[in-house]
Formats: sequence, structure tokens, C-alpha cells
Amino acid sequence: MMNFDTELDARGLSCPLPILGAKKSLSAMSSGQVLRIVATDKGSVNDFAEFCRQTGNVLLSSTAQSGEFIFLVRRR
Repeated sequence: MMNFDTELDARGLSCPLPILGAKKSLSAMSSGQVLRIVATDKGSVNDFAEFCRQTGNVLLSSTAQSGEFIFLVRRR
């Protein structure tokens, strides 16, 4: 498992709340730091891929386990 600097619990939130929470968390972080997001919204898989593509942040990993989706995003 990769190390991360900050974690965002977005369980139970639906679009666009996980993305908005990630955006807020990332804005408080330094370049190169890693945010771990745990979400339950199935749409978050596509949402985070698109969010990273649009913002220049790096989606390091996207995994699913036990109904949860875990994302690691490196701040640009």
C-alpha cells in the first residue's frame, strides 16, 4: 500500500460531493503530496479520472474493495 499524506472519507456522499471534498483537501496540500479518498459512489470512478485529467493532478491508483472505492491522488 502506498503512503499518503491526507485522507478524505467520502463514504455515503454522491456526486459532486466527493469531488468537491477532494478539491478542497488538495488545495490545502503542497505539490507532490498524496490524498487518499474513500468513496462509495459508483460514479466516483469515472469522476476522479476526469477530475485528475482536467486539473493536472495525478490519479496514482483507483481500486474497489467491499463496495468502497479507494483513490490515491498526487497534487500537481
